[in-house]
Amino acid sequence: MKKQAQNLINLYNEKGEKHGYWEWYYSNGQLSSKGDLVNGKQDGYWEEYYSDGQLSCNGNWVNGKRDGYWEWYYSNGKLEKKGNFVNGQRDGYWERYHSDGQLEMKGNWVNGKFIEEKPVTELSMDEIVKNLEILVEQLKIKQSNQTT
Repeated sequence: MKKQAQNLINLYNEKGEKHGYWEWYYSNGQLSSKGDLVNGKQDGYWEEYYSDGQLSCNGNWVNGKRDGYWEWYYSNGKLEKKGNFVNGQRDGYWERYHSDGQLEMKGNWVNGKFIEEKPVTELSMDEIVKNLEILVEQLKIKQSNQTT
């Protein structure tokens, strides 16, 4: 959500902590990152950018920890990796891509540790179906976060 009035960004609470919607910029004037802070901690949907304005990553924060669906991009705009966080740790199904956009690896994480990561060519049909089901659930979560 884009804020219209300049006086609604980069505010502090009564304790002097960053609070509300914030934006940071590179010295060249390009937007570096934007999102909400609650009592000095990232909270809610955030976006980060390369110095040329290209999107670098986006995802959700809860109380200063990554939580929910995240995506990272190469500087050429192609998807680098995507997956889910729970309480600041990778958790669930993840995919990683080469800079040309070709899928490199798929894997499952629990509490920040990968359980299984395989090159795409080694996945069985059952694993592909399971991973697609997980991905559908993650996309539902992402859509839910974007509509709130």
